[in-house]
Amino acid sequence: MSDIERFVSAPGVPAAVGPYVQATSAGGFVFTTGQIPAAPGQATGTFEDEVRATLGHLESVLTAAGSDLDHIVKVNTYLGSHDQLDTYNRVYEKFFAGHRPARTTVCVGLWGVSMEIDCVAVVKTEQGA
Repeated sequence: MSDIERFVSAPGVPAAVGPYVQATSAGGFVFTTGQIPAAPGQATGTFEDEVRATLGHLESVLTAAGSDLDHIVKVNTYLGSHDQLDTYNRVYEKFFAGHRPARTTVCVGLWGVSMEIDCVAVVKTEQGA
C-alpha cells in the first residue's frame, strides 16, 4: 500500500462533500474524483464560467498530485443537460489545445451542480515527461 498516495485537499478547490479524497496516485497514474464548479448550490456565473472553474479545479488537483492537464489520458464529463455540450466543448478545447485526451461525456441528473469532471492522468517524472 506504500505506493498509493491520497490527496485530501488541493488549494482553492471545493472540499469533498463525502468520505473520499480529491485524488489518488497509484502505479504512475493519478485518479481524480469528480470536480464541480463550486460547492453544491452555490452559483458561479454562466455555464461557461462553471466549465472554466471546474477545469481549473481539476488542474489544481492534478498539480497537487504531481501531474497536470498535459498528462491527462482520459476525461469523464457529466453534464446536467445535452444543451450544455456546445458551450462545454468550446471551453474544453481551449484547455486542451495542445493535446486531446480520450473522453466520455454523458448527460445525467446531478445533485445541485451543473456538471462534474473526473480524469486519469500520468504522474509527471522528474525530467518533466
